[in-house]
Amino acid sequence: MQKYTIDQSTLSAVHKFILPEKLGFGLVPAPIMYSAEYMDGIWGDGYLEPARAIELQPSAKVLHYGQEIFEGMKAYRVGQTHSNLFRPEENWKRFNRSAQRMAMPEISLDRFMDGVYLVTAYCESLTPSNSGQSLYLRPFMFASEPSLEVSGANQFTFMVIASPSQAIHTDSMRVLIEREMIRASRGGTGAAKTGGNYASSFASRQIALEKGFDQCLWLDAQNHQSIEELSVMNFFAVIDGDLHTPALTGSLLPGITRDSIIQLAKLMGLKVIEEAINIDLLIGQIKSGQCSEAFCCGTGVILSPIKELGEHDGSCYQLARPEGDLSCQLRTKLIDIQERRAEDRFGWIETVPPQFYP
Repeated sequence: MQKYTIDQSTLSAVHKFILPEKLGFGLVPAPIMYSAEYMDGIWGDGYLEPARAIELQPSAKVLHYGQEIFEGMKAYRVGQTHSNLFRPEENWKRFNRSAQRMAMPEISLDRFMDGVYLVTAYCESLTPSNSGQSLYLRPFMFASEPSLEVSGANQFTFMVIASPSQAIHTDSMRVLIEREMIRASRGGTGAAKTGGNYASSFASRQIALEKGFDQCLWLDAQNHQSIEELSVMNFFAVIDGDLHTPALTGSLLPGITRDSIIQLAKLMGLKVIEEAINIDLLIGQIKSGQCSEAFCCGTGVILSPIKELGEHDGSCYQLARPEGDLSCQLRTKLIDIQERRAEDRFGWIETVPPQFYP
């Protein structure tokens, strides 16, 4: 049974929308949005409508205690009539894991996908069709209950918004090693996709940008020795021909792109090693040439090679192959599946069911 309502003016809002030539990432808001409310222990029906400002009381708990989670996912329409999604159920699973950690209600797969399907279907005409571009989808939930009591909320709003976008970063990166500040620790919220994890990274990245770097590389909270994440993305290094990535310890995000790259690499016959990567050992391996290339990955960036690691004192360590063969192969294979140019041997691609189209 259908559990959503569509505002009559939604389609008109889409028809009036003009897609700009320059997209950027997340800068162009789609003209529609989906929402559902949680009150008294029950999720209400969803509602698709033209985009508008949302109203919150000044005492809404999200504004004071940061009780909020989100996901990032994409719809692709490259060389195809209809859009497709990439592993959307994995986003739903991670969304609910984040909800558990942040004392928020879980949401059913049907309700989560109703929002994703509807926004994707109604925005199909404004989904860019060039390779590397997509409709970026942002499902999120926040505590809307008005109360300053220091406790979890009982009232929440789930929403899905979107933005026609291009990839965040397409060139190789200069990365600053962050040896003082930390992003997350074991037992904290590092594995949850919650806004505070991202806000806590901004100060370090601002310093990195001022020094001429693109992103910062986080180390573990206890010893400041093991690599965790690169900004808010997962990190990989090619060492003696093997693919290395930090193990999931509970302090870093289990990236869906990360998991996809690992599966693709194994299919290619590569050895994938998930374990702690000591930063000083890695620097030595970069100097000796044992580490030939490194890259980061995530939904927004897909896969971006790293050309250089740097220190706050000005020391820099150049990768032997800043845009190496393996990085390029993995990126091409992943994008070819996402954009439906290659066979989907993993069952990752999902199309929007016909009943969600206007």
